[in-house]
Amino acid sequence: MPDLDPPKRSRWTLWLVLLVCAAPVVASYFSFYVLDLRGRAYGDLIQPTRDLPASLALTDLKGAPVAAVSLHGQWLLTYVPDRACDEGCERMLFMQRQLREMLGKDRDRLDKLVLVPDDVNLTPAQIDALTAHGAPATVLRAPRAAIEGWLMAAPGHRMGEHLFLVDPMGRWMLRTPATPEPSAVKKDLERLMRANAGWDKPGR
Repeated sequence: MPDLDPPKRSRWTLWLVLLVCAAPVVASYFSFYVLDLRGRAYGDLIQPTRDLPASLALTDLKGAPVAAVSLHGQWLLTYVPDRACDEGCERMLFMQRQLREMLGKDRDRLDKLVLVPDDVNLTPAQIDALTAHGAPATVLRAPRAAIEGWLMAAPGHRMGEHLFLVDPMGRWMLRTPATPEPSAVKKDLERLMRANAGWDKPGR
């Protein structure tokens, strides 16, 4: 059989490299979705997953644009305060913070993301609480319609009643029940961290 010409050999080499790189990710997703969480997850698995839109118009709290792709590379426990942040909203933000800390040595693999619709205002005290701690949340603004075009509440509920989990490739893949039970969410997160320990490393 004749040798492959250089262009063909290069393509085969590229595909082999991609396959080797993707294998741990594929295996971890199989273990997470099929072997570990299917039928056991407390939260709702989103199937198929929904990609973070590259065109999502994000800004920081000072109004500077933030590229959506900059959120890739880390698990994101996401909260959307879909109206004025009242006691229920503050309770969800506290839960978001505590869930990350409850992961112990795996907490650095998970970031807290707060997506604030453009028609919602947080108080200075709330912003300070989100951004001034040792592991501050990433707080970004976006048009409400754009957020709701990506993340969705369960039927009969509001966005602000849930936490949303986004994987390191920017795919929304899990939604907690409304007004979730922290210990049950923690179990989902722990299963996920175990399933992805082979390839997922802290930091973007």
